Amino acid sequence: MKIIFFLFLFTFSSLISKNDSDSTDKRNFLKKYIDDIIMDTTSSGEPQLLMYPTIAYSPETSWEFGVSSLLIFYANKDTNNRLSEINGFTFYTLENQFGLWFDHAIYLQDDEYISLGKIRLQSFPLFYHGIGSDTPEDYVGLVDGYQIYVKESILKNIHKDIFLGLEFNLQSLRKVDFVPEDGVDVPEVLGIDGSTNLGLGLGLVYDTRHNVLNVREGHFHELYYLHSDPFWGSDYNFSTVISDNRLYNSLNKRTILAHNLLGQFNWGDVPFNQMALLGGESIMRGYYLGRYRDLNQIAFQSELRVLPFDLKFTKRLGGAVFASAGAVFPNFKELGTDDLVWSVGGGLRYLIFKNKDIYTRLDVAYTPEGIGFYFFIGEAF
Repeated sequence: MKIIFFLFLFTFSSLISKNDSDSTDKRNFLKKYIDDIIMDTTSSGEPQLLMYPTIAYSPETSWEFGVSSLLIFYANKDTNNRLSEINGFTFYTLENQFGLWFDHAIYLQDDEYISLGKIRLQSFPLFYHGIGSDTPEDYVGLVDGYQIYVKESILKNIHKDIFLGLEFNLQSLRKVDFVPEDGVDVPEVLGIDGSTNLGLGLGLVYDTRHNVLNVREGHFHELYYLHSDPFWGSDYNFSTVISDNRLYNSLNKRTILAHNLLGQFNWGDVPFNQMALLGGESIMRGYYLGRYRDLNQIAFQSELRVLPFDLKFTKRLGGAVFASAGAVFPNFKELGTDDLVWSVGGGLRYLIFKNKDIYTRLDVAYTPEGIGFYFFIGEAF
């Protein structure tokens, strides 16, 4: 379990316009801070940048110190375009571990092209509990090494809200040190000594969202196929299909009911680190990412959001409750109800960018194995 504390919010705006540049000279820093962020007097079309430090503690890392950032903008500052976002996070731990993360969803003018992707560069331990749904709660080994993960989708609009394009997925795990727990006999695992695999394929997306960080109404459906092959330098030969489906319904002006159905299906020689991994900060909250792993995964979650609460003293506070269930399995014939695991939880929301309708979230998730805490900007899905 990893708890992230929100220590200090150092926020500033990137206001890229001549008029704002002229006015900046006439305001002191404190007033600019209050006006641009706390009061959010910036134009809705202007880019904004938020930066804040974090501190965390977990047994495998000791104390972790980091800096997170979020850049949000509209193409050509035109609010008729969809809101684009770039997330960044870098950290260092007292165990000499480090990481650099970037996630992005970029929409060009009139949605002619979109880019959806993430980058992870890190030296960070992975808990290994085994493969399958019937694995021990305590991890049986710790995997330490250098990890590179790059996922990128470059998609072209082929019809209203429909996009088709190329998928790229590079995962590399090198200089691996696998340390089994004392007295635990761990069966040999494919890829435990490290591997590099390049997946190439095609993606199809149907996306009616306007604000990806806080969707109040719309659909998102992504289906993509990837193949890794020694022919273009991969260590293993395997294929992956991922289906990510999200539905958002506005029950009224403040209340949203959101659903998410995720499926991942692999076949071939799949290394352990590229199997379907259950858990994480987006779906199946409360479980460590990779707590359960196997060739395939199906997970579903629903979340009820009230943004904001109807409070007399502020219009910036909101909240959410959520529940999820999922399973990993080797094939459909062996999928049963006993494989299902679940989590429930809730959290608070704070409206950080009023003009762009963007909230920070602090979620607490409960599972039969414990509690997880999450602090992020933007909703989980």
